[in-house]
Amino acid sequence: MRRPTIAIPDDYPVVMGSSPSFLNWRESTPCVYFDTLPGSEEGLLARIRDADIVINIRSSTKFPASVFAACPRLKLLSLWGTGTDSVDLAAAKQCGVTVTNTPGVSATSIAEHSLMLALAVARRVVEIHNGVVAGGWPRGRSVQLQGKTLGVIGLGAIGRRFARLGQGIGMRVIAWTMHPDPALGFELVELDELLRTSDVVSLHLRLSSQSTGFLGRDRLALMKPGAILINTARGPIVDEAALIDALRERRLAGAGLDVFDAEPLPAGHPLTRLDNVVLTSHCAGITPEALENGLALAIENVVNYLNGNPTNVVR
Repeated sequence: MRRPTIAIPDDYPVVMGSSPSFLNWRESTPCVYFDTLPGSEEGLLARIRDADIVINIRSSTKFPASVFAACPRLKLLSLWGTGTDSVDLAAAKQCGVTVTNTPGVSATSIAEHSLMLALAVARRVVEIHNGVVAGGWPRGRSVQLQGKTLGVIGLGAIGRRFARLGQGIGMRVIAWTMHPDPALGFELVELDELLRTSDVVSLHLRLSSQSTGFLGRDRLALMKPGAILINTARGPIVDEAALIDALRERRLAGAGLDVFDAEPLPAGHPLTRLDNVVLTSHCAGITPEALENGLALAIENVVNYLNGNPTNVVR
C-alpha cells in the first residue's frame, strides 16, 4: 500500500520546524516540509499538488476552490488554529477533502491577552508609559474595571475563558452568542442591551459570512458612551472605518485591537495615529504553550485520520 504524501507548505516564521511534537513525529513519518512562504497560489500548488495530506500553519495561505480542484489527491487539510476563513469549506467538501482544526488550544492565551488589552486601555498604560519615558509624571487617568459591566460577544472556548477572567477581577459579566444555551453559565442578554449597557465589549466570534461586518456603524453607535471595545477575533468583524470615527470623536473611550482588516497593519494607518488605542500584532494566541499544544493537535488530527478515526473535523 502506498504511503500517503504529507506536505507542510508554509512554516514561516518557523514554529512547526522547532516543535518537539513535530520533530518526534517526523522521525517515523516522512513529510515534505517548507520553512518559506509559498508566495502565491502557483507557489502553493507547486508544493502540495501531489500531496494526500496538508498541514497548514498560516491563515495567510489560502485554500480557495481553485486549489482543491488542482489537487486531486488531497484528502485531508489539517489546520493549525481555529479559524477557517482561509479555506473554501464548500469546495473542500465537494472535492472530498476532510478539514480539521485545533479548537481550544489557544483559548487561555487569547483570553489572557484580551484581559491585558482591556486593562491596558482602561489604565491608559501606553500613554502613561510614554509620558514617563519622556520625563513626565502623568497620573489620575486610569479607570477601575471592578464593578463595571463586561459584555462578551461569542461564548466559544475563548469567550467563556475570558468571561471567567472578567468575573475574577470583579466585573459583572453579560453575554450574547449565536447559539444561546443557559447551561453555559453566564447571563445571556439581547445584543442591543449588551451594547447599550457594557463598559467593556469584547468580541469572540469566528469570521464567517454571518459575522463579517457584524459590528457595523449602527451597532457601534449603540455602545455605551465611554465604553471600551476589545477585538482579538478577526478584523473584518468590525467596520474599521466606523470604529476609527467613534474613537476620534471620543464616543468610545478606547479600543484594544489584536486584529485588523489588513495585516500587517500598514505604516501610517489611521489607527496608529490615535492615542486611545492599544494595538498588538495578531499575537494573542502565540505563546510557547499555545503554539506547542496547537501543533501537537494538528499532528494528532493527521494520525487519527490515518487510523480511520478523524478528530476535530470542521462541519
